[in-house]
Amino acid sequence: LNIGKKLYEGKTKEVYELLDSPGKVLLQSKDQITAGNAARKNHLEGKAAISNKITSCIFQLLQEAGIKTAFTRKCGETAFIAPQCEMIPIEWVCRRIATATGSFLKRNPGVKEGYKFYPPKVELFFKDDANNDPQWSEEQLIAAKFCFAGLVIGQTEIEFGVDVTTKEIVLADVIDNDSWRLWPSGDRSQQKDKQVDNVSGFLSLLRSSNTAFPLIITLPLRLYFHYLLSSIFCLFLSEPIGLGCSTILSPEGSAQFAAQIFGLNNHLVWSKLRASILNTWISLKQADKKI
Repeated sequence: LNIGKKLYEGKTKEVYELLDSPGKVLLQSKDQITAGNAARKNHLEGKAAISNKITSCIFQLLQEAGIKTAFTRKCGETAFIAPQCEMIPIEWVCRRIATATGSFLKRNPGVKEGYKFYPPKVELFFKDDANNDPQWSEEQLIAAKFCFAGLVIGQTEIEFGVDVTTKEIVLADVIDNDSWRLWPSGDRSQQKDKQVDNVSGFLSLLRSSNTAFPLIITLPLRLYFHYLLSSIFCLFLSEPIGLGCSTILSPEGSAQFAAQIFGLNNHLVWSKLRASILNTWISLKQADKKI
């Protein structure tokens, strides 16, 4: 790599230009751990490699799910290459549980530690070290009329930065062990599965009676009425109650339904479904602006 000048240095990373790759930068993690808005700093050997590995894995996961991110590839143990972005000076903090080490309990002393937010609570903070990163409202963000890389930010559809080349809003910076507080539950969930069966309603109920897994039946529209008649016939045979299965007319619908079931216990599938919903929502918002 032909590394150029240092463009930025933060608490836990440094950003360098890449002379052979216009529009790309190198993000180098540091063996440094901070607390209290960098009021306390300590050197921690090996921390840069851990942070870089976590960030790379999470950005790859988000990209596979369909979320646009400022990540190109991992570069060595302590750095990765990313599109150059003009950063938006806002931190989006998502809270599921109120922890003693976070700022929420200090700002809301009546709330007890361990309080669970449903849905997760999202807060905005303006990145200003001199004023200890004050909290902002969505109205303040819109009123600020930020302009980055020639793009005016007026809605909270943004993530973290604007790609200076494509002008796209992307998830940028890093997501590593400095970015979160985790409370693992340790619970394991029951696996869900899908089976393919004959179009006969009787055989479907028979299959359902021999498995605890969800049963999804997919059949062409031309066979739907045949299936409906056979299912009605089963009712006259006084089939035992408590048996059930899902009948979906299209293979695409069946795949979507199965993905929703798997997504209850598989973070990869869940992420793809959520990203699909998010991208559809963004597309509709962009289409509305053109009307």
